[in-house]
Amino acid sequence: MRSLSRPMPALEEGVKPAFIKMDPPEHDRLRRMAMRHFGPPHRPGLVTGMESDLTATVGSLIDDVAGKARIDVVDDFASPFPVTVICHLLGVPREDEPRFHRWVNDIMNSIDYDPKSDPKEKLDKGVQARKDLRQCLGGLVEQRRSRPDDGLLARLANDDGPDGRMTDDEIVATAKLLLIAGNETVVNLIANGMLTLLRHPQVLRRLRGEPDLVVPLVEELLRYEPAVHIIPWRAAYSDITVAGTVIPKGSQIMLMLASGSRDPKRFPDPDRFDPDRRDNQHLGFGSGIHLCFGGPLARRETQIALTELVRRLERPRLVADPPPYRRSPVLRGPVHLDIEQGDG
Repeated sequence: MRSLSRPMPALEEGVKPAFIKMDPPEHDRLRRMAMRHFGPPHRPGLVTGMESDLTATVGSLIDDVAGKARIDVVDDFASPFPVTVICHLLGVPREDEPRFHRWVNDIMNSIDYDPKSDPKEKLDKGVQARKDLRQCLGGLVEQRRSRPDDGLLARLANDDGPDGRMTDDEIVATAKLLLIAGNETVVNLIANGMLTLLRHPQVLRRLRGEPDLVVPLVEELLRYEPAVHIIPWRAAYSDITVAGTVIPKGSQIMLMLASGSRDPKRFPDPDRFDPDRRDNQHLGFGSGIHLCFGGPLARRETQIALTELVRRLERPRLVADPPPYRRSPVLRGPVHLDIEQGDG
């Protein structure tokens, strides 16, 4: 299947798209160039080398809410965590991080914009944030070319590998992909994970006593309550037959990842949350050539976040179940996840 080009809002007209929206061979070339510096096989120690920083960031965020009787897992913890991590990965100066947090929040808020009920300011802030983020990243790429460091922006800006060198626009598009897609995936995974654990207190108690359980638990979470439910805007390369139905060449297709991960023909008792599930080949990060290239980092972020939340929060309890969810049919996660802790 190939991606369909969809018109972006006016602010993005003429802007280089990220490789996730491209077809081979251009997609493959840009993905290879990004992966040379992002993870295996060329930098296999990247994620493990970040673990101490991930743990320290998680600990600092929990410290900030440790004494509160009521917290919002999304606003107080899940939202700030991945943006901080990706800023460090890219090599964004620490003094610029607050701006990146604000821009990412404004962009994510604008994705669910409903002209019937939301003020236009919500959309306008997202439009401006995209422009500001793109301009700032472009400036950082120029700086890192003359003053390189160990960040991903500098590595991409100064790399002359077998596929050549990315243009500045391609580097900016790749960095934006990490910031936006990487942020939303982890925010939703952490929020969905805490919600699922609070709905399954026996699993929460088990995780507290068996920290190694977090690895298969996050895999089951990616199957059972994934951050991304649908991949829209694909098209069939040729006529294909699925379950006796012919899909003509060029037809628009929506890939229902969440449905596939609960297929009873593939997963026994698919609606049951089971961290001991075997052969758990879910679609939580997609599949094929567009498999999420940030998946290893998102996994480890979620593993560390859930382990520390369960270990350090005192007798956490849901305030509302179900919590309020975002309106997006594509991205699945609570807008807020209020919990109480301590005696109550």
